[in-house]
Amino acid sequence: MSYEPDLLYDAGPTGCGELIMNLFLTMKKMESGQIIKVISYDPGAREDLPAWCRMQTHTLIERRDVGKTSHYFIEKG
Repeated sequence: MSYEPDLLYDAGPTGCGELIMNLFLTMKKMESGQIIKVISYDPGAREDLPAWCRMQTHTLIERRDVGKTSHYFIEKG
């Protein structure tokens, strides 16, 4: 399945704490139902992002792993 993200956030090698904080601030400006694509090289994000989405009532639509990089598609709740 292919998604058209409204925003792209390339977190690069950013650690999870900073990634979540930046994502939180970015998503505050988004409308409900919009999709953000997050690219992360941090393996910890594979655990942290889904948990954060549940707590924030956002929907993690899909995670795609490409080598050491993970691509997340998140719909704002």
